[in-house]
Amino acid sequence: MLKHVAVLGSAALAFCVSTAAFAQQEVTADTVIATVGDTEITVGQIIIARRMLPPQYAQFPNEVLLEGLIDQLIQQQLLADELDVVAPGIEMTLQNERRSMMANEVINAIAKDAVTDEAVQEAYDAKFADAEDVTEFNASHLLVETEEEASAAKQRIDDGAAFADVARDVSTGPTGPNGGNLGWFGPGAMVPEFEDAITSLEPGGVSDPFETQFGWHVATLNEERVQAKPTLEEMRGQLVAELQEAAVTARLEELSENAAIKKPAEGDFDPNIIDQTDLLELE
Repeated sequence: MLKHVAVLGSAALAFCVSTAAFAQQEVTADTVIATVGDTEITVGQIIIARRMLPPQYAQFPNEVLLEGLIDQLIQQQLLADELDVVAPGIEMTLQNERRSMMANEVINAIAKDAVTDEAVQEAYDAKFADAEDVTEFNASHLLVETEEEASAAKQRIDDGAAFADVARDVSTGPTGPNGGNLGWFGPGAMVPEFEDAITSLEPGGVSDPFETQFGWHVATLNEERVQAKPTLEEMRGQLVAELQEAAVTARLEELSENAAIKKPAEGDFDPNIIDQTDLLELE
């Protein structure tokens, strides 16, 4: 696309009205900027072609891009005029593209209308108005098979051994090598017995041995913190996306209910038809 943009000459100007002439008239999207035979190329088509350029073309000044885009569309039209018969695949591709672009226009309009400050505030309140701040915990534990092993480990800690050192020595769990540290977690992240043991401790405290489905534990609460509920601004992006998706979904449901839609029954078509490009006479 725009292959010759860096080496443009004046060839395009032979086909188009000069930019100086544009300065003397009102330019609209329908203004003809070039012609190839009887085919007109308009300012609107140039603008759309500009929008489709890859980001790296932003480095070029507009006067270079304008000439390059004019050349590009002229060259495309010259080649297109060579095609005597338009393959069915091209026509169907254009139909699909038209359908998709028109649908996107409607989606954008629905999405825009769905988002107001009031709607975002209501969505935030519905999610977080009654939400409470959440306490999170940073804990470590050691895991052994028997109560006797757990009690022995607890005695070593009570006698002054560092919890992490004891965990590295005796724990059979996957966190043993890093001293048993579990990182931060919130309510509901751990099995009930473990959560009960941790929430009953003050930071620095060490539990008595307790049993879960995984074995016998001794745990310590390293730190705790309060995770405040997110602010509206922090959640705005997610809330906007949810409002837009809900609005589009609701509109689609409404349209589907009021439209006469017919879909094939199961077995009407072989799923492998989607690979039959020979039907389009493309091969």
